[in-house]
Amino acid sequence: MRRLTRLALGGALLLAMHDGALAHAVLRKAAPPVGGTVTAAPAEVEVTFSQAVEPRFSTIVVTDATGHRVDKADVHAVAGDATRIAVTLETLPPGDYKVVWQATSRDTHKTDGQFTFSVRR
Repeated sequence: MRRLTRLALGGALLLAMHDGALAHAVLRKAAPPVGGTVTAAPAEVEVTFSQAVEPRFSTIVVTDATGHRVDKADVHAVAGDATRIAVTLETLPPGDYKVVWQATSRDTHKTDGQFTFSVRR
C-alpha cells in the first residue's frame, strides 16, 4: 500500500510540474503577421499571447535592417484584452523589420522571442 501511495504522490507531483510549465504566456499571433509582408506601413506592432500579460514588465522592440530602433518605446495594453500588448511605430519606409519581445505573464513567468516582417509598397 505504501508503494501505491508513493506512486500516486509522484504522479501528482509530475502533473503539478506539467501544469506549471503551461503557465507561460506563449505568442499566439502578431500584427503585422509573423514572417509576413504588408503593403502599408503599420502604425504599431501588436502581439497576442496565450494568457494575460503585464505590460509594465513586458517589452517589444522593433528594429530596421540596420539595427536602428523604429518603435516609440511605449509598450501598452490593448484595451479590453489582457492577452494583447502593442508598441507604436515611427513611420516605416519599405524594408525588413525585426521584432524582439519579452512577456511577463500575470503569474510572473517570463517568455521571450522574436520574429520578422516586411513592408513592401
